[in-house]
Amino acid sequence: MIYQDTEALQKGLADTLAVAGGQVEIMDDNGLRERGIDALIYTAVFSDAAAVRTAAQWLIRRAGAAAGIHSASIQSLYEAMGRREVQGFTVPAINIRALTYHTAQAVLRAAMKLAVGPVIFEIARSEIDYTRQRPAEYIAAVTAAAIKVGYRGPLFLQGDHFQVNAGKYAKNPDQEVKAVKDLIWEAIEAGFYNIDVDTSTLVDLTRETVREQQRINYTLAAELTAMIRDLEPAGITVSVGGEIGEVGGKNSTVEELDAFMAGYREELRRIDPTLKGISKISVQTGTTHGGVPMPDGTVAKVKLDFETLEKLSAAARETYGLAGAVQHGASTLPPEAFDRFPAVGTAEVHLATGFQNLIYESAHLPAALKSRVYEHLRTTCQAERKTGETEEQFLYKTRKKGFGPFKKDFWSLPPETLAALGRELEDQFSFLFDKLNLKDTRRFLEAFITPVDVPLPAPRELPA
Repeated sequence: MIYQDTEALQKGLADTLAVAGGQVEIMDDNGLRERGIDALIYTAVFSDAAAVRTAAQWLIRRAGAAAGIHSASIQSLYEAMGRREVQGFTVPAINIRALTYHTAQAVLRAAMKLAVGPVIFEIARSEIDYTRQRPAEYIAAVTAAAIKVGYRGPLFLQGDHFQVNAGKYAKNPDQEVKAVKDLIWEAIEAGFYNIDVDTSTLVDLTRETVREQQRINYTLAAELTAMIRDLEPAGITVSVGGEIGEVGGKNSTVEELDAFMAGYREELRRIDPTLKGISKISVQTGTTHGGVPMPDGTVAKVKLDFETLEKLSAAARETYGLAGAVQHGASTLPPEAFDRFPAVGTAEVHLATGFQNLIYESAHLPAALKSRVYEHLRTTCQAERKTGETEEQFLYKTRKKGFGPFKKDFWSLPPETLAALGRELEDQFSFLFDKLNLKDTRRFLEAFITPVDVPLPAPRELPA
């Protein structure tokens, strides 16, 4: 069911939700979980009318709040990790590019089964574009998934790689920085209370000193942090992440970390001495986003530098009180690598392409849909094909861009297909949660995360 006007939307949910005074009351919890939430999220994503999509997204967010589901910042838990009060696990940050509602259900089922606490749902600046998921839609899908599976508690939504594009910055720095600031504003307004600022693209390794190499990086990171502090809602301290080395580039060093933090802290004090800084730092230790495809389409094995990761995490905590280092581009690593992340004190690990690969390579995905996606990519992404690249390499690198144009096709798969994909994803999430030592960490959320119900004004299109 996809509603096309607000009158039909309210009428269809009249026995399930009541709207009064800008608040939502759940009248029938079972009815909402079994029927109503499916209609709401499909309307929030696919209704032809923008006003109806906005109304459905608002209803989902407020129904979530009524059920005890709140978007939250992970800041206080990361501060506890920086103080060494909490340790021994690595927080997964999961980028969902496809089937967000269904994939988030798989994440939460696995988390509930293992009593897992901190799990971050994130989407990068680039992913927002090619998956056609704006922040308000993304958070609605994750919140709807929490309602569907009966999850209660905080949801950590994160803007991943809110990145300054180096090429665009070189041509028009003010315009490019404004684009990132506009996205930060949109994300916080939508309920993203964790933002990873990525200005590491502007590190200039031709400069003579490490401090000079990092100067633009730390200066802009401080400027964006100050903006975030100005925008964060009352009662919320947004968790901000910085980055010292671009993923896919040279490995980061403790010297670079020290140079970045010294400059960043000076800049932040210059802007406002009372501002709280970053809670974690992203580093480069040998990975690339999506992995490196071989001519046959398989992914090359990566030799990740765990020794460097351990040194950087230790320095981040002991010298600067951060939660630790963040590892990007890890989902295509071999299974035996994941338990090493908590062993070396990694604060957070970002995972994306592996789940995308699971969907595309699942025996349950209809061959006809996969063929249509690939044919579309051959037509629309041909300019991205490099000389000497095989068909398998080309499709592996570009198939992430099939999720946006074919979003409705994926979401419209038969229920039994969606359920089978969901079981495969849940098994993968359960495996990763176990490897990252997250079992029985739910208690840390209860100890360190205080729910804050941020007011969300009702849309004008949705009268009480």
